[in-house]
Amino acid sequence: MAPSAPSINSTMSSRITTPRPSSYRYKSEKRGMTYNIMLVGQSGLGRRTFLNTLCEREVIPPSEAPNPDSANVADPMKFDTYEVNLEEEGTRICLTVIDTPGFGDGLDNTSCFKQLQDYIEAQFDEVLVEESRIKRNRKYRDHRIHVLIYFIAPTGHSLRELDIESIRRLGEYVNIVPVIGRADSLTVDELATFKQNIMRDIEYYKLPVYNFCWDETDGEALKENRDIMDFIPFSVVTCDEVLDNEYGSVRVRRYPWGTIEIDDESQCDFALLRYIMLNSHIADMINYTEDVLYENYRTKKLEVGGFAENDEEAAEGGDDSSENGDEKAA
Repeated sequence: MAPSAPSINSTMSSRITTPRPSSYRYKSEKRGMTYNIMLVGQSGLGRRTFLNTLCEREVIPPSEAPNPDSANVADPMKFDTYEVNLEEEGTRICLTVIDTPGFGDGLDNTSCFKQLQDYIEAQFDEVLVEESRIKRNRKYRDHRIHVLIYFIAPTGHSLRELDIESIRRLGEYVNIVPVIGRADSLTVDELATFKQNIMRDIEYYKLPVYNFCWDETDGEALKENRDIMDFIPFSVVTCDEVLDNEYGSVRVRRYPWGTIEIDDESQCDFALLRYIMLNSHIADMINYTEDVLYENYRTKKLEVGGFAENDEEAAEGGDDSSENGDEKAA
């Protein structure tokens, strides 16, 4: 297990000065907060090291060397699930991470879009079925995806068709946070220009990435959220070594010419992204998934199924008279 990283709160002091109290977090301190993240991006963009660095431990071991005889054949996309128990500022987080190896590695990636959409919708459907039960399972585990971290290749130009189509199809169902994988392959000027080009594409194609300013009634957090929006897409450099210096242990990525301290906010956005994902905005991500994304999906699903609002009210009115009979039939 890697040594502890420097305090995230101390590194974020120049960006976020006011702690954001969250009743959701406080209520979850003892029982643990269920939180689900999906990682999507082509192979080679650092999803494995990102997850290990995010959790400050080895969650995904190094992959085996590919077989040279089949190296030219792209593996189909699959869903790998990892469960990690974390503790952030006294709050237990039951984190489930769904990785998607094989995404975008083929010549025709149409099936990848459908697989991702079907997987996310299936988690909504599970909740919809559970809500319709007369006797609900108190120990039901919510598997809805609260955040999808989408890794963009550091081409230095703009979004690719793969990126545009993925975000366009999935943004209706999940909070998409775009990040630039392997951002250390770009110079400072190239990275700044690349970010501007990506944001220009997001605005031009009206891509539904997560809007940190969705709750404009929270005036205390609105300024902070506007500042965070300026960093989208987040530039990510992940850790492959921990060094000890006069100030303590430092997580770095080593190169022949030197090192990058990944928790140094002047060198990359990883510290800010981790603080957002596992601390300040975790309740916002969960609430937006449950109150907006899921409710929109639920409404459409019931309307398509013939359950209009009047029919639902009529069904609710008959619940009392038929409850006993339903329980016996069950």
